[in-house]
Amino acid sequence: MKTARKGGAPDPGAPWDEIAPGLWMGGHHWADAAGQRRPVVVGAEFDLVVSLFSATGHGPAPGVPHRIVPVPDGPLNAGQLAAVQEAARAVAAAVGSGRTVLVRCRSGYNRSGLVVAQALVELGASSAEAVRRVRAGRSPWALHNGLFVEYLDVGLDVARLLVSLEALDSS
Repeated sequence: MKTARKGGAPDPGAPWDEIAPGLWMGGHHWADAAGQRRPVVVGAEFDLVVSLFSATGHGPAPGVPHRIVPVPDGPLNAGQLAAVQEAARAVAAAVGSGRTVLVRCRSGYNRSGLVVAQALVELGASSAEAVRRVRAGRSPWALHNGLFVEYLDVGLDVARLLVSLEALDSS
């Protein structure tokens, strides 16, 4: 039995999972076969680590490039959507050049799923295919934040514009 988390989502059954060749997705905790919650500590397994959430003691090892892009697991503003796009482009470029990349967030489902899916879009997948690949590779719980799937469906450029217009309208 996997440990249930906030929102009913269980801890993932692996520290990280490969979504596409060289593109990995993970979190900061996972549940082993006995259901025990374990910390994920990244060493030097990857050429680049992108963290949408970070916590002391979870790595990566010194010398491994680590890009920290803090975003909430909720509605994103235009600046946060731009940061997601920039991170996804960096991930796609690294994977495209043969580097291994881990994208992670707190549980390894939503924020990391958004960046990984957008990186797959940057690499030529449709948004629907990207979401399918993230869920098939990581967990059916991946991208259970429906707003993030909506961002992908309309495209992050359009989502940024809509969020910006909404912010103007409410001021």
